[in-house]
Amino acid sequence: MWKAFAIALALLLFASAPRRQSIGVENCVAVFRVDAGKFAESVKEMKAAIGQMDSSNASGIRLAKQKLKEARLHYKRIAFFLEYFFFTSSRIYNRPPKNEIEEPHLEYAEPAGLQYIEALLFENPGLHKNEMLQQCRLLETAADDLPALLYNFKATDAQILESVRIELIRVMTLSITGFDAPLLKSGLEEARVSLETIDTVLKPYAKQANDNVVCELLASCEAALGESSDFDAFHRLHFLTNYALPLQERFGRMIAGMGLELNEKGILNYNAENLFSPDAFAHGPFGENENGDSGLAALGKELFSETRLSSNGARSCASCHNPALHFTDGLPKSIGIHPGGTARRNAPSLLYSAFQHAQFWDGRARTLEEQIRTVIHDSLEMNGKPEETIRKLARERPYRRLIRNAVPRRTPLNDTLIYKAIAAYVRTLRPFSSDFDRYIAGEKTALTNSQINGFNLFMGKAQCGTCHFAPLFNGLVPPLYTFTEFEILGTTASDDFLHPKADSDEGRFEIRPTPYYRGAFKTPTVRNAAATAPYMHNGTFGSLEKVIEFYDKGGGSGLGVSIPGQTLSATPLRLSDQEKSDLIAFLHALTDRL
Repeated sequence: MWKAFAIALALLLFASAPRRQSIGVENCVAVFRVDAGKFAESVKEMKAAIGQMDSSNASGIRLAKQKLKEARLHYKRIAFFLEYFFFTSSRIYNRPPKNEIEEPHLEYAEPAGLQYIEALLFENPGLHKNEMLQQCRLLETAADDLPALLYNFKATDAQILESVRIELIRVMTLSITGFDAPLLKSGLEEARVSLETIDTVLKPYAKQANDNVVCELLASCEAALGESSDFDAFHRLHFLTNYALPLQERFGRMIAGMGLELNEKGILNYNAENLFSPDAFAHGPFGENENGDSGLAALGKELFSETRLSSNGARSCASCHNPALHFTDGLPKSIGIHPGGTARRNAPSLLYSAFQHAQFWDGRARTLEEQIRTVIHDSLEMNGKPEETIRKLARERPYRRLIRNAVPRRTPLNDTLIYKAIAAYVRTLRPFSSDFDRYIAGEKTALTNSQINGFNLFMGKAQCGTCHFAPLFNGLVPPLYTFTEFEILGTTASDDFLHPKADSDEGRFEIRPTPYYRGAFKTPTVRNAAATAPYMHNGTFGSLEKVIEFYDKGGGSGLGVSIPGQTLSATPLRLSDQEKSDLIAFLHALTDRL
């Protein structure tokens, strides 16, 4: 009886005890509420400007563009909160301006929101006026309903801080590249207002942590962004290394010191120093055990060069992915198992290939293990019988030792072991040893001025960084890095740009037969691109100069080929010869020292 009384008294005391107040949740919600109201007003002003616009009146079009820019700036003040806590609802505001299939769930998404209005306004404002007004009405209704999202809203301080953490990555990888405002070129201003809002949100946390440095670094970032009015000329590398990355590092330490660490997404490793650190990505989401797979990887390294995995005993993984050639073979299309035969597509480098959510050019394999299994069984490539092979290899002393170190005793030997072992080895191919990596790590003499200019072009005017996303420079999309992007470039069948013809390879359409995937291919990394010619899925471009020329002209559509679904902008970049040279110099700076 006394025990029951004691328990009841404890529960009563707990219920009557004052609840621990959050540090900054209420402040963040209040900031969102105010900024959401301003965004709703800016949408109304944008709708009015577009409604009054006359395609024959240049000043009216300029006003509509200005009001669109203002609406975007107001949206960027609420985006970090909206996209973290209400991602599904956020999709209407800033969706890509094209029909697409959203990975990884393959959901169809029509263009909508601010990006779509930008595309219509710059393409042919008179022709698209009614569609823009329709988009404005949809945005107006949605923006007016934003306060309703806060009904019974609950969040923790750790969630608020993670939403800010993700927004910093968004600023560093998307905003400063002009990812979602390529025509307005308002990315720097958008980055600045994002950081201004973050500054307001973080003040209670910085006060609680007695950390003024975070606020000082934020102010420095805002000032650096505000100093440049020329999007193309902005010194992005200086901004990252001197302001943004130090802010990210200090902010991470502040969160850890407060005991408020949270990683709901799990892709990024928040214990890494910054986004460009070699350990910036967590192991688990890309198939690697947190404790490592050293035994499996050692076995996989041996199997990688094992020709007995092929039916003729002459081909191995290393035949098409030669370590001495940065894990490529230098051929447009790899030599196949049959005399005179070739594989269907170019063999890309395996360096950093683990950092993807889809394998092969068309993304038909979800994992490295699945990719390896497919290649070994492919009748054009290796045509092997791996289950028989592993049993034969296991009788040999060197392989017996490797297998014993890789898997527990008495584990059944089958072909799965081969796929897991080779995949474990491929996951180790992430050297991060290029001149660029050395520069980011603090060795400021590692890059030439031309290479620094090339990085700034890559992440700015040349728009490379809007598809080859930092820090891996592949199609792994920030800030969450949860899916790999596919693009329709209109790659031509040859490098004859005077008489261009469309390539017949339909890419991802072959496995996902939707028109929005016709001619779509995965965006590979451009790390080590200078050492891995020829390029593209068909190996048709033999030099970086040809690749840059192709993009500069606007891809296949820009060259005059009919590519109805091209996702690459057909508008020429108009890069100068010096700018092209600097871009190529930067790509050379991404070559790893193996």
